[in-house]
Amino acid sequence: MLALDAQLCFAVYSAAHALNRTYKPLLDPYGLTYPQYIALMTLWEEDGRTVKALGAKLGLDSGTLSPLLKRLEAAGYINRARDKSDERQVLVTLTGKGRAMQRDALAIRTAIGEATGCSLEALQALTGDLQKLTEKLETGQARDDAA
Repeated sequence: MLALDAQLCFAVYSAAHALNRTYKPLLDPYGLTYPQYIALMTLWEEDGRTVKALGAKLGLDSGTLSPLLKRLEAAGYINRARDKSDERQVLVTLTGKGRAMQRDALAIRTAIGEATGCSLEALQALTGDLQKLTEKLETGQARDDAA
């Protein structure tokens, strides 16, 4: 019952590390880390997010997100600027280079899909299951369901 290999937490942890290792050679030519890549993905969905909104979407605090954004800006993928309507907010926008990277992301996604050996349907189902699990854990619903 307490064997490490029987634990959901370890299976998720191991899968996350394996995915990160798989992404690394795909992102290295762009000088990107996986956290930087998912920040770009978030901006491809909605450009011009505030730093606060970006952090909320990614689940990152400002201490982690600020250096990540500084590196993305130095690499030419994003710009950061104070919001003219609210100087307290910093807006993050894609540069031409950041928008162009989105075209290459399809090949990266395809390579990841192939690396898993799973069908598109299986990957979509697994993604949905993990999203539901995350939501339950974050809202405490998993504890409520078990009671």
